[in-house]
Amino acid sequence: QVQLLESGGGLAQAGGSLRLSCTASGRTLDTFNNYAMAWFRQAPGKERNFVAAIGWNGERTEYEDSVKGRFTISRDSAKKIVYLQMNSLEPEDTAVYYCARDRFLYASSTTASRVNMWGQGTQVTVSS
Repeated sequence: QVQLLESGGGLAQAGGSLRLSCTASGRTLDTFNNYAMAWFRQAPGKERNFVAAIGWNGERTEYEDSVKGRFTISRDSAKKIVYLQMNSLEPEDTAVYYCARDRFLYASSTTASRVNMWGQGTQVTVSS
């Protein structure tokens, strides 16, 4: 069974940086290289919200407004990893971050309603 696995979360100070990684176990080629991937986050007591997405071939990226200019999503198809580089972190970025995969082949982006595969999440805590 294919699973998405996040890593790289932890504790950072405001203004600092973290890089999250998302890999897959199982049939990794089918899981990654032909699908749009995304990161979502969920803060305590709040809904899970979109953060960033990248198209299946890496040509298109999309960001939630509050992270534009601070976060960068990228993918390495050879290594089958999706990254979320987070700079200039703010306490408001504290959340559990989830990696997600779009359900359709060759999409340029995704939304929560299109995701059919989620990781288990990794905690990011930003102190002021």
